[in-house]
Amino acid sequence: MVLYTSPFPNSFLSFLHSFSWGLIFPCYWLADRLVGSFVPTTYEKRQRADDPCYFHALCIIITTPIYLALLVASLPFALIGFLLWSPLQSARRPYIYSRLEDKNHANGATLLTEWKAAGSGKSFCFGSANVCLLPDSLARFNNVFNTQARAKEIGRRIRNGASRPQIKIYIDSPTNTSISAASFSSLVSPQGGDNTNRTVNAGIKRTTSMEYKGDNSGSNNSEEREDKGGSGEPNEGDENACIVRINGEDNGHMSDTETDNINGQAHASGPAEPSLEGDAEISKTPNHKQKEGDSGSLDSCSASRESLVKVRVGDGTVDQSTVNNKLLYKASIMKKTSVRKKKHTDETFDHEISAFFPANLDFLCLQEVFDKRAAEKLKEQLHHYFEYIVYDVGVYSCHSCCSFKFVNSGLLFASRYPVMDAAYHCYPNGRGMDSLASKGALFLKVQVGSTPQDQRIVGYISCTHLQAIAGDTTVRCEQLDMLQDWLSEFRKSTSSSSTANPEELVAFDVICGDLNFDNCSSEDKLEQQHSLFTHYKDPCRIGPGEDKPWAIGTLLDPEGLYDEEVCTPDNLQKVLESEEGRKGYLVYPTSKNHSSSQKGRKASLKGNGRRIDYMLYTEEGLYLEWKVEVEEFSFITQLAGLTDHLPVAMRLMVSTGEDDP
Repeated sequence: MVLYTSPFPNSFLSFLHSFSWGLIFPCYWLADRLVGSFVPTTYEKRQRADDPCYFHALCIIITTPIYLALLVASLPFALIGFLLWSPLQSARRPYIYSRLEDKNHANGATLLTEWKAAGSGKSFCFGSANVCLLPDSLARFNNVFNTQARAKEIGRRIRNGASRPQIKIYIDSPTNTSISAASFSSLVSPQGGDNTNRTVNAGIKRTTSMEYKGDNSGSNNSEEREDKGGSGEPNEGDENACIVRINGEDNGHMSDTETDNINGQAHASGPAEPSLEGDAEISKTPNHKQKEGDSGSLDSCSASRESLVKVRVGDGTVDQSTVNNKLLYKASIMKKTSVRKKKHTDETFDHEISAFFPANLDFLCLQEVFDKRAAEKLKEQLHHYFEYIVYDVGVYSCHSCCSFKFVNSGLLFASRYPVMDAAYHCYPNGRGMDSLASKGALFLKVQVGSTPQDQRIVGYISCTHLQAIAGDTTVRCEQLDMLQDWLSEFRKSTSSSSTANPEELVAFDVICGDLNFDNCSSEDKLEQQHSLFTHYKDPCRIGPGEDKPWAIGTLLDPEGLYDEEVCTPDNLQKVLESEEGRKGYLVYPTSKNHSSSQKGRKASLKGNGRRIDYMLYTEEGLYLEWKVEVEEFSFITQLAGLTDHLPVAMRLMVSTGEDDP
């Protein structure tokens, strides 16, 4: 299958489309600004409350007539542009495939060779997020604004978080294994030049965080490095992983003397080791105010509770010449225990609320990337880490759908592995406001490796966004039916294998997206019992209507997005780790006869919030001799203040046995 690298089959149609949109855009921009000026966010309301001169109100009085006059003047040009733009959409392709052209930073082909060296298996990390990148006037109804700036910042945070090294902590203590305890820890870098990763015996010391300068050989995630034309390969798997073991003696705590000794050894390390920028900074005010570069940025001057040293631990010593002293890294903790013992002892995989996207994120599925200019800015940022991106997915006008579509599907897919095939389908049964967007499903086939016998190892990923209007249960169930049928057709049409002579081995099949129903609300019973969940597994789900105790909601209360308690990733993470915090800042399904008082409202809350963002996987249709299991699941707060959804991430381990097939 040919991947479409441009929206139109020839340059002439592309020129006509650009010309027609140029006529429409002034009217579109003026209308967006005009409506947006009358829909303030809570952040803007607080700012205006401190303005005794009512300066903003004066600006609205002056600018509104100007916007109206210009809008009326631009309408004739917009009408001409629309009459030209609309029929062109019948020739438009359903997506744009973008591949990083800079060969110095392209590494997809290199990743394919890692499967042969993986031995007994390989893990893959998937992420999904609803980023609410609508036109600014519409985004304000979700209490977010400045779509263009948010798009750039979202992309920067995602690629900064994903390009961190993977740090794993093994806790030997049978008593101190909670997520909150580990998330407050600060550790020192391994010392020495062993050929293997050294284990540092250290205890948990709360409220201490550090910032380190790390090498920049891991990823092309800084503008400084791009300007210098440097090259390198991303951190992969456990090659650069820092493994830290926390002993169980004295409940995992250390004396101040022991801590000082370890910190002293870190400062006294030789020139071949990355050095500290300064002494450890004791965080006494976790709910700090948001500053420039904060809120999940790895170059922030404010250290995260999950910030750890960025080290390069490989064969031999660290080459100091590869260290870029201008770039600060923060690494999140991948929490593990030596016997996988957690608060919920029956769980077989790790789970956490993390302030950062997982290290070495392989695949990313985004929803609500509706604004085209924002999509371009987001793509540019993501290309610093992901080599392959599929964006501007969907159809416009009346093309292939029964109703007129003003915006695309809002889906975007980014991958570190080569995309082999892609297909998009539009849901034809959208209702209300959702019918104006070409919501649908994007199906992708990626190559993740090859066997010694030159058999391709592939995976399937589906990204979707279902009907959003409450009460449209039947619509969502129909869309889930179509999703399964389309996915089955896509797998059949793109498969080049037969049972007798398999040319391809399927490693995983994953579905990501905003399904707009939860597993707790009584109104969503039909969706909860859909046949999709008999074929695909939800790591957060016990059964219909019942989530696992550690699973939390992914829909944030828009009114509280800019509260100081949750406006940064660290603060939001801390709040969501407590039940009272979740009740204050997550949207909950409520009973029909709940009290109007705050106390009665809390008593009526069910579960841990509305979890409407899903990551599903299946063991059906995969290579029979392989086993797929969840290794980690994360709820991510790195986009705090930028969207009203919590991103989710899942790491799958594909076990192949000791020998490759």
